[in-house]
Amino acid sequence: MHTDRMGANTGRNTDGSRLDQYWRRRAVALICVLGAVGLLAWACGGGSGDSGGSGESGPVRNAGAVGGAGPGSPPTAMPTVTVTTTATPEPRQSDDGGPCREGDLVISMSTSRDAYAGAARPEFKIMVVNTGEGSCEFAGRGFDVRVTSGDDRIWSSAECRRGDPAKETLRRGIPFVETITWNRTRGCKDSSPARPGTYVADLKGHKVKKQIFRLR
Repeated sequence: MHTDRMGANTGRNTDGSRLDQYWRRRAVALICVLGAVGLLAWACGGGSGDSGGSGESGPVRNAGAVGGAGPGSPPTAMPTVTVTTTATPEPRQSDDGGPCREGDLVISMSTSRDAYAGAARPEFKIMVVNTGEGSCEFAGRGFDVRVTSGDDRIWSSAECRRGDPAKETLRRGIPFVETITWNRTRGCKDSSPARPGTYVADLKGHKVKKQIFRLR
């Protein structure tokens, strides 16, 4: 009788062990499935960057914030402004009809011939050209032609002139011509005629070519 009960209990224990092993395998399989599902969900949800966690993304964002709080890029250099001051030139006197500038006038003198015989009177032609930018006023007929013979001063047109010279308007490039005639006398008050010989005519105050001529 004792032997039969032990055999029956032994069979039940064996069946129970097999049942326990069966449920254990099912539990392990279920755990594996749940673990795989959780891992897949974590990967699809961007598990590498948890906004609230303390993963790698946190330090990266912190590094960016620290970098932003530091000194910014150096300011762009301001463009250099160059101020050019142009001096307004003073108006030339010859531009507005004022007195002629000496440097704007080209003056020359010539004689009608080299020798004068009998009662022929020497003539001295003076030409003035204005090279300025505009018209200017000039004391026309105010030249002083001086005739000399060696160191002897024979005659001066300015000393023998009557009245003040008139103002002439010289236009640019248009010559002004004045002819001065010597009456072959010594001075203005002395009516004694000059003797035949060689004479020199010069224009006082101007650098012109001296004219050499003879009286016969």
